[in-house]
Amino acid sequence: MSSQRIDIAIVGAGMQALTLVTHLLQKRQKLYDRITVFDPSGKWIQQWQHQFAAQEIPHLRSPVVHHPEPDSFALRRFAESKPNQLFPPYDLPGTELYESFCWDVIQRWQLQNHVMAAKVIRVEPLHRGFRLGLEDGQTVLAQRVVMATGSAIAQVPEWVNQIATPYPDDRLVHSQAIDLRLLKLAGERILIVGGGLTSGHLAIGAINRGATVSLMSRRSLTEKLFDADPGWLGPKYLKGFHAEVDWFVRWQMIQQARNGGSLTPAMMTQLRRAKHSNRLNFYPECQVIGAKWQGQCWQVTCEDGEIREYDRIWLATGTRFDITADPVFADMLRVHPIQVVNGLPVLDPCLRWAKTELFVMGGLAGLQVGPTARNLSGARMASDRIVPALIKPRMLVNRKSA
Repeated sequence: MSSQRIDIAIVGAGMQALTLVTHLLQKRQKLYDRITVFDPSGKWIQQWQHQFAAQEIPHLRSPVVHHPEPDSFALRRFAESKPNQLFPPYDLPGTELYESFCWDVIQRWQLQNHVMAAKVIRVEPLHRGFRLGLEDGQTVLAQRVVMATGSAIAQVPEWVNQIATPYPDDRLVHSQAIDLRLLKLAGERILIVGGGLTSGHLAIGAINRGATVSLMSRRSLTEKLFDADPGWLGPKYLKGFHAEVDWFVRWQMIQQARNGGSLTPAMMTQLRRAKHSNRLNFYPECQVIGAKWQGQCWQVTCEDGEIREYDRIWLATGTRFDITADPVFADMLRVHPIQVVNGLPVLDPCLRWAKTELFVMGGLAGLQVGPTARNLSGARMASDRIVPALIKPRMLVNRKSA
């Protein structure tokens, strides 16, 4: 395998990668045998499936038009025989429906065997192309590379790093590491830190297992249908975003648009019901300032001076993107240094790393794609930029960044 040479390597087999491959094959079917996808699982959308199952998420937050298939109406047609799997208010696809549809897409495009079970841990630029270092020590040579790994880093509040007392590993975890299906929580007191939709899913999951939950957030809980305003899906907001030439201002626009997490009206309704039945306490505009493991439980000190006891702490504090913290990009940053703004790389209009044939999609492409870069809609926007460049290499390389 060390001598293997491939044309297009796609690192990651999630929704972003699947969207890119279907859009690419729609334009150039002959590239079918020249694409190799790398993912540790060896399967498509494995991480997505696990996350939705682990947090018992019943349906997506994105409307029915957002999916990996180039035809926007494909999922709606697929759902015609399953109308009860589209949820109000905007026909949000149920998790089971969406998963079935994605496997249907994978089979129709004959992509079942396109994913190689390997973890890429290094991308080394060569004079022509790249050497991909795999976790098992082997290497692969690739002419062109698309990074579609997600690359999100769990955000952990500062007080967590200051905990001085030893504690059991499972008693303080980030939401990414929680699998509700494996937990017995009857009679437990759980503190969930964070005010986004993930905190809501975890709260309902814990309450359904007999726990009492406290939901604590540093701001008031925000109720929104979508995590970013629908105006970010088209020219309404993107026109101004792309006209902005200051990358730092663009970064600020992304933060303001996403605004640190929100809950859907439907989730807020469920949480209020739980509060009325005394299974849930809200602590908005409240921050933890310290915690220590005492005996068999947490003693948590809040900024209001109260000390509260909990059996578990779950951090639904979100993720961030920082290309400088991901070792897979270390060689690229050393050999081809580029501007990085608060963790996000400045790419060319085709989402290409300057002077190379390395492309980046997902949250790391936010400065070009906008606030929904990490979302399903962002995957389509990224594909619209990358596909023309893969079909005609070096396309647009001299254009100013957009």
